[in-house]
Amino acid sequence: MSSTTAAATARESTTTKVKPKFSTMSRMRQRSTRTTVFFTVLISLLAFGGLVPVFAPLPSLRNLPRHRHRHKHINDRKFEIDDDKFWKDGKPFQIIGGDVHYFRILPEYWKDRLLRAKALGLNAIQVYVPWNLHEPKPGKLVFEGISDLVSFLKLCQKLDLLVMLRPGPYICGEWDLGGFPAWLLAIKPALKLRSSDHAYLQQVERWWGVLLPKIAPLLYKNGGSIVMIQIENEFGSYGDDKAYLHHLVTLARAHLGEDVVLYTTDGGAKETLEKGTIRGDAVFSAVDFSTGDEPWPIFKLQRKYNAPGKSPPLCSEFYTGWLTHWGEKIASTDADFTAAYLEKILSRNGSAVLYMAHGGTNFGFYNGANTDKIDESTYKPDLTSYDYDAPIKESGDVYNPKFKAIRRVIAKYSAASLPSVPPDNEKAGYGPIQLQKTALLFDLLDMMNPADVVESENPISMESVGQMFGFLLYVSEYSGKDNRSSLLIPKVHDRAQVFISCPSEDKRGRPTYIGTIERWSNQALSLPNSRCISNISLFILVENMGRVNYGPFLFDEKGILSSVYLDGKVQCGWKMISIPFHNLNEVPNIGLIRQVAYSGLIKTSARKKLQHNSENITKEPAFYAGSFSIDSIDHVKDTYLSFSGWGKGIAFVNDFNIGRYWPSVGPQCNLYCPAPILRHGENIVVIFELESPSPELVVHSVDQPDFTCGSSKLNVHQF
Repeated sequence: MSSTTAAATARESTTTKVKPKFSTMSRMRQRSTRTTVFFTVLISLLAFGGLVPVFAPLPSLRNLPRHRHRHKHINDRKFEIDDDKFWKDGKPFQIIGGDVHYFRILPEYWKDRLLRAKALGLNAIQVYVPWNLHEPKPGKLVFEGISDLVSFLKLCQKLDLLVMLRPGPYICGEWDLGGFPAWLLAIKPALKLRSSDHAYLQQVERWWGVLLPKIAPLLYKNGGSIVMIQIENEFGSYGDDKAYLHHLVTLARAHLGEDVVLYTTDGGAKETLEKGTIRGDAVFSAVDFSTGDEPWPIFKLQRKYNAPGKSPPLCSEFYTGWLTHWGEKIASTDADFTAAYLEKILSRNGSAVLYMAHGGTNFGFYNGANTDKIDESTYKPDLTSYDYDAPIKESGDVYNPKFKAIRRVIAKYSAASLPSVPPDNEKAGYGPIQLQKTALLFDLLDMMNPADVVESENPISMESVGQMFGFLLYVSEYSGKDNRSSLLIPKVHDRAQVFISCPSEDKRGRPTYIGTIERWSNQALSLPNSRCISNISLFILVENMGRVNYGPFLFDEKGILSSVYLDGKVQCGWKMISIPFHNLNEVPNIGLIRQVAYSGLIKTSARKKLQHNSENITKEPAFYAGSFSIDSIDHVKDTYLSFSGWGKGIAFVNDFNIGRYWPSVGPQCNLYCPAPILRHGENIVVIFELESPSPELVVHSVDQPDFTCGSSKLNVHQF
């Protein structure tokens, strides 16, 4: 990318604004404990996290044999760089590619989206590999379902699409912690991510020692479709540890051999290229820059960072749109403007990769977040939708001006005629879905086994407890006073809802909502004076809203990360209780424990007689469930769930975590629910509402996305 000035030039040329970038930076990217009845009540809807074990020392890279995996080379299959061109099987080749992320698309739709990419005119797919998706717990490797990378790559090959693979270990990608597993943050002493720190590199060697042998058979020379492998990602916008980059190159070569093209990507400015590239001809240096920047002066600069004859002009991230944070207007760029700047590259035989060709969805808890480069309180989490204003929309739709404009340009320069454009997939609205309150969060605390509570004198982070995503409840006690008390939490990541419970003579006393402390607008809360028969219970429910994925504050631990102060004194004696919702690549527990838990949930609900009273909303977090029916298999279509009138929370459809909703802040009103999640007959919707349920307790299944919600209440720094 370019500087802030260049980005401003691009914004002036668009119909609506493109988010500005950091100066001279590229892109703003940003326990399980023993099972108890409490957890398994939640698991009737959800599933568990995991503890971080201690790893045994790993072998040094020097002990790895060079390219020890032997594969059959296919005669005449070769992809290389020479004479400032890409060459495929001895013929010049112009890359017209696009980013498509398998982890943001249900596997049932991978082929659909790739065929649409081909219809756009693409001949290559660029794709990240998020480490945290494939190793959600230390040593627990997942390569099935939405994590089935090999199947995705083989599908690209079947469809005659080359692959530019971006295996990290850092990817950015508006993905939680830039693709790093959050459990890395729990290792002590702390790892220095993205550096030549020995302990960090041991983890990378172990991970790549699993990943790279899986992809080696899929290299182009071995009959597969992978022609290029990226080393790290936009490192010049972060650091200048050349030893780290060289170590990654050596590791990649040890597993993949000498023939595959390795490349780096950095913003098209001298500072980022100086820090992020590897001189010589061992690694090709690609560039990215803002749409609206003149490409050829940047390609001229690119040549200085490649060996003579080894610098084919390549913009490896040509931005078709931009990301959107909660509380912002949905990002949009003009279709004709975008297409015109793409043509400036292609018309002179330059190569480009569209970022994004198809964005997809941040299902589960994997969305990233951003801050500026000097103040982490400028935290802004990304939407569930990753539509990105890409030519292929979140639901796969292609009948839109941007797809048409870009396709029209690509058709002029494509070496082959473009396939016909497939129709948009059908959508359906299944109408209103009536929900019932099934459990109040604090009532479930009665069912806790004390052995499953982590206790500490001071609060500890989510990662240290083993809760990597979602929510963690902090519980303490204090003595009541005749006057009001002040509660201060200097450092909370990211959003803390505060409740107190005051036992009285005639009743236990329900938790009362006091207020919310937010990372981006942190201020003290006033606690009411209370006369209680015993100490007052203090509950702080902290939500992890997505880890920073880009910039200097990448080390983004979650939970309460400082002391808690009551009237200026440190509050001691804490219990931490995990609320373990399952994430994207985790399967809900379906064993006997779940059945017992479900029975317990029914009994609890009946005993408590959970009735919703719209006139007495206390902002107490609660679970709501309902169902809708689809009368035939033919009527199972993509849909959207509209949360208009609701507060903030997460939603599950048939046990699949479709993401976060927050319509009061917006701009996203509806959550995309792809057809493969649904089924003929009854479909179950469960939501965990944190604040204010809709008075009617209804969500609506509709057939269109909506990004018009909110009143910009997220009072955070605007980039």
